[in-house]
Order: sequence, then C-alpha cells, then structure tokens
Amino acid sequence: MRILTLLLVPVLFSCSFFEDKTDNTSIARVGNKHLLFSDIQGIVPVATTIEDSTLIINNYIQSWIKDNLILHKAELNLKENQKDFQKQLEDYRRSLIIYSYEKELITQRIDTSVSDEEIQLFYDNNNQNFELKDNIVKVRYLKVNKKTPQVNKIRKLYKLKKPKDIEKVNELAHQYAEKFHLMDEQWILFEELKNEVPITVPETKEFLRNIKNIEVEDSLSFYFVHIKDYKLKNDVSPLSFEAHNIKNIIINKRKLSLINKIRNDLYQEALMSKDIEIYDYKNDE
Repeated sequence: MRILTLLLVPVLFSCSFFEDKTDNTSIARVGNKHLLFSDIQGIVPVATTIEDSTLIINNYIQSWIKDNLILHKAELNLKENQKDFQKQLEDYRRSLIIYSYEKELITQRIDTSVSDEEIQLFYDNNNQNFELKDNIVKVRYLKVNKKTPQVNKIRKLYKLKKPKDIEKVNELAHQYAEKFHLMDEQWILFEELKNEVPITVPETKEFLRNIKNIEVEDSLSFYFVHIKDYKLKNDVSPLSFEAHNIKNIIINKRKLSLINKIRNDLYQEALMSKDIEIYDYKNDE
C-alpha cells in the first residue's frame, strides 16, 4: 500500500517571510503536488493583522491538504468510467459559451423600458397570481428622543391627515427624529415596522383591524406610529407593491422571446444556406 507523504512548511509571518519568498516557493506538499506561495497571494484582505493572516493562511493550507488527500484516494479507488468527466465538462463549457453569447445579444437588443400601462395590464390579467405572502402596511412612524423639545408637538401631529399637518411633521422629523418613515403611500412589510418599533402584537389580524395610532417607548425614546392602511397575508397584493416585480417579469418574458427568435432565425438561415441537414434514420427498437 502506497503511503502518501506530506510536507508542511511552517508559516511564520513577518515582513521577511514575504520578502524571502518567490512565487514558485513551495509551502506545502501532498505527494507530488505542491502548494506554491503564488497560490496564497491575495487571499488575505488588506490591513489584516499578523495573527489573523496566520490563521487565514493556515486554514487555507489545511483545507488544500485535505482536498488533495481525498482527491488522491478517489483517483486510486474509482473506476476509470467514474472519473471520466470529459462529456460533462464539454457540455458545461458549451452551456457557458451559449449563455455568454446570448447574454451579450440580450444586452445589445433588449428594450428594458416598461410603461405603466403594460404593468397595469399584466396585473389586471394575472392578479390571481399576486397573493401576499406577508402582512403589509402603509405607515408613518417616528423615533424621537425623550428629551426632544418638540416631542409634544410631534405627539399631536403625527396622526393627523391634513397636508399642512403632514408637512409640519416632515419638518419636525428632519429636525428632531432619530429615525422616521413618512412615505405613507408606500407599502412596507409589517415585519419591517415591528423591527423598527418595539410593539407587541398578540394577534396580527385583530391588531391591524383595530389599531391605527400607536405610541410606545423604551428607556430613551418615544415611538409614534400611524397606520394608514393595511393588507393581510393571502390578500391580493396591491399593484404598487408588485410593480417592480411585474416589470422584471415582463422584461424576462421579452428576454425569453428574444432568445427564441434568435435561435429560430439562426435555424432558418442555416436551412436556407444548407449548413444543416437532418438525415433519415431507422429506429430498430
């Protein structure tokens, strides 16, 4: 039984270590395979400490050794047909070349502009497919330090609906709020709101149906929340929440259509120029 020998060169990092090594310096060996100094260049991020660099390099060396040990065992024990990946490699290469070429053609020819009318039409024809996976809300909220001098004014105004009141809240938010979200025509996930505001929600459906204005606090801040609208999980998702997704769907459909057209055009051109021919064959099965 052949015994595989290992050679490890200790990795002691200092300025002189890097200065003394050349690209073809061997730093580890498994059998007749060598890990060269050039192979590890670039794996340590800039400004990494000597200790962290040592750890990163040593981990890389250990991983390289183990990979090559198992590879050696596989080479010895697998049958030849189990190690022949020529066809798979050629198929993979062919797929990559086709993908790269089609991607380049798409970049050159695809129209990525999608009108609001197209988005609306797609939504109207497919809204049964737009079922909400999560609860969403239209909301405005502010996080305000308890020592903020205008906290009482914010408490009074944050829930009001008149444009002049909303404009004043916007001014106060930019001046005094630690965090805020005032785009109350934009749908956001209810979970996002819960991540920003420490609210307790025992039952989401009942909470959203009955609660419109919320004021909670922690040791340092007040949180003011006005829920303008909501939609529950499994409801039909609103168009504004799906518009970006629909645009991507439309563009992807265009890409598929363009690729099919390119392939069909090439096929027809090849037939006309007699660059392809399909021969009669007999199937004996």
